[in-house]
Amino acid sequence: MAELLPQIRNAVRAVIFRDNQILMLRKIGGGKPERFALPGGGQNIGETLAQALQRECLEEISTEVDIKALRHISDFFKHRDSNPPSIRQHVEFYFECSVPSDYVPESGFHPDKHQVEVTWLNLDEIEDKILYPESLSVLLQSMRTGQSETYIGTLD
Repeated sequence: MAELLPQIRNAVRAVIFRDNQILMLRKIGGGKPERFALPGGGQNIGETLAQALQRECLEEISTEVDIKALRHISDFFKHRDSNPPSIRQHVEFYFECSVPSDYVPESGFHPDKHQVEVTWLNLDEIEDKILYPESLSVLLQSMRTGQSETYIGTLD
């Protein structure tokens, strides 16, 4: 059984919609199938949430974002490939953002582990994709319709 680490980590995520699409990181490797995740990552000590989100977006999608609003907060228990296996609790902050109108998806100077591409995914076809975390598709659909709560509980 994996051990729950004592530290809780804040993480920020950019939710970027444009023309019935969402900007995602495509990941391959780590013994897992192809999957898609939102840009973002852990907050460093001394950073505000906004600073962490800007840094993560520059590192992963090669652009700054215009942060519109905090839309959701969730708990996420991330299984880590450590020895012995462990789990780290994240408090995830999902921000609605936009990118410049001339933005072309590209990986930044410090992409996520296993990140191979930044891409626009069509929202009508997202159910055919593996998202990480898996319950992300429910969150994205609720954001599109504006029918979800700010605190959404635990993502699987």
